[in-house]
Amino acid sequence: MTSLSLVIRRSTAARRRAPRRRRYGLAVALLLPLAFAAPGRAQDDPVVARVNGTEIRASDLAIADEEIGSNLPMTGQERREYLTKYLSDMLVVAQAAESKKMQDREDFKRRLAYSRNKLLMETMLQQEGKASISDQALHQLYDEATKQMAGEKEVHARHILVETQDEAKAVLAQLKKGGDFAALAKEKSKDPGAGNGGDLGYFTKDQMVPEFAEAAFKLEAGQLSDPVKTQFGWHIIKVEEKRDRPIPEFDKVRDQLENFLARRSQADLVNKLRAQANVEKVEPAPEPAPLPAPGMPKQK
Repeated sequence: MTSLSLVIRRSTAARRRAPRRRRYGLAVALLLPLAFAAPGRAQDDPVVARVNGTEIRASDLAIADEEIGSNLPMTGQERREYLTKYLSDMLVVAQAAESKKMQDREDFKRRLAYSRNKLLMETMLQQEGKASISDQALHQLYDEATKQMAGEKEVHARHILVETQDEAKAVLAQLKKGGDFAALAKEKSKDPGAGNGGDLGYFTKDQMVPEFAEAAFKLEAGQLSDPVKTQFGWHIIKVEEKRDRPIPEFDKVRDQLENFLARRSQADLVNKLRAQANVEKVEPAPEPAPLPAPGMPKQK
């Protein structure tokens, strides 16, 4: 399974409770925030306030909402008023800082240069990501990903997780005597998903840690495993069903495909520019030896 097919993989709460390896697709290879440039000053960007003659427009509220909106519980007019007050206070303090010439300080200039470069980077990456998305590119990516998934097997299984091999053997003995798997999972299993009878839902082989996956995929529907040891403890596995992995419909994974295309194009751009750039690493100068305390003899 390559990272391409990961763009249309299903994720459920039951799976998050299952023992598995962590997987990283290309979609998270470039974890860069995407800031948005302010819209142009047009007639549809009205002035909402003025602070000592400086205008605050609707687009400024939108930028502030992007930055702090996720922390605001209010909505509607109350949210708008809060953002307006936030920007008004920002301007009042900024104007006071300018009156004290803080913009001329070297530390301010360095931070301003950093923020400018960061915003330029984010804006260019956003535009690069948007430019990469088209219906043709999305359908091509979907076709490639679904071809890789064709014939892929998945298993629907339950498990009971305990601390020791002896406990696992005792659970297996109870099951072989006719014990109810779901009831025993609720009673015995230490897995967070024990409350739903140890049900892991459907999963593919690469979504579980190797020992668990190997045991589960060797079983037929209705069979129980011998005790299986993983990093989490000892498992008894019961396979409910095996099937070919269903292919999701295009419309249901379109957002994931768009995100994959955007991130891939951004990563390609960064790699290309990095290869063309002349980046020199400068070794820091050695720190000077500490001066001796007054009255202490100098070391020879």
